[in-house]
Amino acid sequence: MTKSARWGWVVALVALTGVALVLAFVLALTNEVPGFYERQLAWLFWLNLAVAALLALVVLLAALRLAVRRRKGKFGTALLIRLAGIFALVGVLPGVLIYTVSYQFVSRSIEVWFDVRVQGALDAGLNLGRGTLDALVTDLGAKTRVAADRLGETRGAPPPLALERLREQLAAQDVALVGAGGQILLAASGGAGAGSMMPERPSAAMLRQARVQRVVSQIEGLDDELAPGAVPRARVRALARLPSSDIQLGGEERFLLVALPVPTTVATNALAVQSAYREYQQRALARDGLRKMYIGTLTLALILAVFGAVLLAAVLGTQLARPLLLLAEGVKQVAAGDLTAKPVSSSRDEIGGLTRSFAAMTEQLGHAREQVQRGVAQLESARTHLQTILDSLTAGVIVFDSQRCIDTVNPGATRILKLPLASYRGRTLADIAGLEAFAVAVWQRFELHRASPEAGERDHWQDSFELQLPGGKTNDGGDALTLLLRGATLPHDARLLVFDDISEVVSAQRSAAWSEVARRLAHEIKNPLTPIQLSAERLQHKLEAKLHGDDASLLNRSVATIVSQVQAMKQLVNEFRDYARLPAAKLAPLDLNALVAEVLALYGQAIEDGRLAAACASDLPWVIGDATQLRQVIHNLVQNGLDAVAGQADGRVQVSTEPVRNELGEMRAVRLTVHDNGPGFADKVLKRAFEPYVTTKSKGTGLGLAVVKKIADEHGARVRIGNRHDGVSAQDGGIARGAQVSLSFSNLAAAPSADLTQPVAQAH
Repeated sequence: MTKSARWGWVVALVALTGVALVLAFVLALTNEVPGFYERQLAWLFWLNLAVAALLALVVLLAALRLAVRRRKGKFGTALLIRLAGIFALVGVLPGVLIYTVSYQFVSRSIEVWFDVRVQGALDAGLNLGRGTLDALVTDLGAKTRVAADRLGETRGAPPPLALERLREQLAAQDVALVGAGGQILLAASGGAGAGSMMPERPSAAMLRQARVQRVVSQIEGLDDELAPGAVPRARVRALARLPSSDIQLGGEERFLLVALPVPTTVATNALAVQSAYREYQQRALARDGLRKMYIGTLTLALILAVFGAVLLAAVLGTQLARPLLLLAEGVKQVAAGDLTAKPVSSSRDEIGGLTRSFAAMTEQLGHAREQVQRGVAQLESARTHLQTILDSLTAGVIVFDSQRCIDTVNPGATRILKLPLASYRGRTLADIAGLEAFAVAVWQRFELHRASPEAGERDHWQDSFELQLPGGKTNDGGDALTLLLRGATLPHDARLLVFDDISEVVSAQRSAAWSEVARRLAHEIKNPLTPIQLSAERLQHKLEAKLHGDDASLLNRSVATIVSQVQAMKQLVNEFRDYARLPAAKLAPLDLNALVAEVLALYGQAIEDGRLAAACASDLPWVIGDATQLRQVIHNLVQNGLDAVAGQADGRVQVSTEPVRNELGEMRAVRLTVHDNGPGFADKVLKRAFEPYVTTKSKGTGLGLAVVKKIADEHGARVRIGNRHDGVSAQDGGIARGAQVSLSFSNLAAAPSADLTQPVAQAH
């Protein structure tokens, strides 16, 4: 149901209600059911007032609505106001004429209802009936008092037969002996089924009056409203207090109750006179009110006609202008971006068809916008998903726009390059200090790939780059990173650069390569060395007796040189052999402190000179390890430390052990540390310190730390290398600066072994 149709139903219902009320007051003038409508005057008045208020509210709302529409400049408002004025004028003129005629008719008709002679007759009849009934009540009261006095003179409780004789003497309907609380003690009834029904108990008010006045009498049944055709059942009841005598059991009061029926003819006439008199008085009192009510109802009828015309004009005007209003409102909503479904007109004319076409167009636009919004949401979701993936990658990712400026950077790129790349969005890679050469190389590779891509590089290119970081520090303490670069071209001339830090991979490859070189050297070089040495010694033995002077000296020197170099090469080959063919570790519980003490015993002179010291913590748990290999680790580290401080007068090397605990104080590992106060490791050595043939010594193979790293890996220990720059502590033995190498053993023994010295001694 449309809004205008609902308004039409409201107006129709209000108009019908008003007409029904007017008809009700007109019917009140008839005499077929006298007094019925007069008794409803109160609620009819308030109902008329409610209808008037409702009409006024509806008209006020309609007027306010038109005023608001006019102020907002809505299309069709002027037409609605004009139609309302026309219909209101058509309804007012007939209404005024009907109101004038009805007013005169009502005013004169009400006066005819009342007459002075009728009022006098009703007063006389009412006084006559009252006198008769009062005499009957007074007579029964006197007789009841006399009967109560006689009963009071009788000793003992009166028998039922005495009450029955008393009832016959008084010609009463009921006679009863009543207690102090109103309960019936003894009764005699003359009605049908006597003795089976008890008389009605007197009221508390009647008992109180009997105590004070000795006797009380009253008429009952004349105040009740009777149904049409019903017989009145009026009666007179008298209650008298019995004098004090021995018949009062327990000292309680006793009363005599007598009930006498009123003759039916007398009761019927009295009720008729009383009803007629009351109705006449009500009419007389309500005469002015009826006149005002009828005139007010006529006034409401006039207002109803006027207001109905105004409302009908508004409804019809809205119905006529509704299609245009719908179209105008829909255009305004579409202009504001609202593409929801628009209402259409139910009319079948051209304007209704125009509203339906406009609603269909708006619906199509809404569907198109929803598809665009879904596409944008999907794109944003894909972008978020891609960003999450980029943030989770360990590789570095940088996206450049068409102007070669940084557009997107993931955390992996910041972690690898150790630079806040995210703060350089919108700037070029060359603007970052220290990455100028890197930027030039990257863009040269992009240009080369675009100009002449190599085979297999149609979509992307791949290359490696050695990057010198600003400050000369990498994640592992070195001065350069080995990066694996991969580049690709994106739509709109954007570029993608993905890179990984493969420094550790390169280092591992170098270690594997050195292992292979060491194996081949041990195999290819060691075999010819012994024949060379033997051949030189045989030449010396054969020619030494035949040569004299300078020739003999030259021979001895040459042979000595050959022998010494062969011995040096044998030592080098043995070291490479040991590195390449390091035997598998035989793990067993061992005391790390005892092993340190055993190795340091070989350096007695250095300990006596104060160049070597130990600081081992007590009560350390035993570790799981190979005594032979760990002895070699301690020996290599101590020897490297002593070699590093050989040229210093105050050179010192410290070997220490200590427990490693977590935040809760639980034992997690045992750490072995060897540090010295020498010059420390060079920055370029820290990156590749554990690779073979990397050393700062003038003499040496550089296999010492490589062997240490390999043995540590066999034991599952973590090895750290670095330079000390912190302050001095008691555990440090007074050493503030220098090189430091530490191994942390987390594989601890569940219970200390009872005999560790035996396997250690056998290995030694």
